[in-house]
Amino acid sequence: MTVNALSSIHLNTIFSECRQCGACCKQYRRILLQPGEAEYIEKMGGHVGVDVELREIREKGMAKAIEDAKSEGKIYMIHPDDKGCVFLQKRNGKYYCKLYNYRPQTCRGFKCNFADTTALSLISDGAIHLLGQDNYGLPLNREK
Repeated sequence: MTVNALSSIHLNTIFSECRQCGACCKQYRRILLQPGEAEYIEKMGGHVGVDVELREIREKGMAKAIEDAKSEGKIYMIHPDDKGCVFLQKRNGKYYCKLYNYRPQTCRGFKCNFADTTALSLISDGAIHLLGQDNYGLPLNREK
């Protein structure tokens, strides 16, 4: 059985409706953006960046490395501190997204499997791999 098949069998049994605990919006420090989403996120006050390796900057220069990253779709909404997403707000003990109806596609597709952060400590940052994505929100490279 493949990792994807195994994880979908087990994870689908524990997915639950959003409990508005804020764990997902606090945990993931960068969210992959689809074409057209970056401009809106920046306009609303969010932080946007690209994934560029130091090696690429040395080889191509900063401007070309950034241009290439953008053309490859490596654009992210970034949460620069441990407080989580800048659009996360707490009211009456529950967390809400200020952009809920206009949130990025990656956020729309996220399925919560954590009632709180206690389950997160069991699998830590590797949890995203169970959803078939790497730490940058890109599909896992199965050829490695």
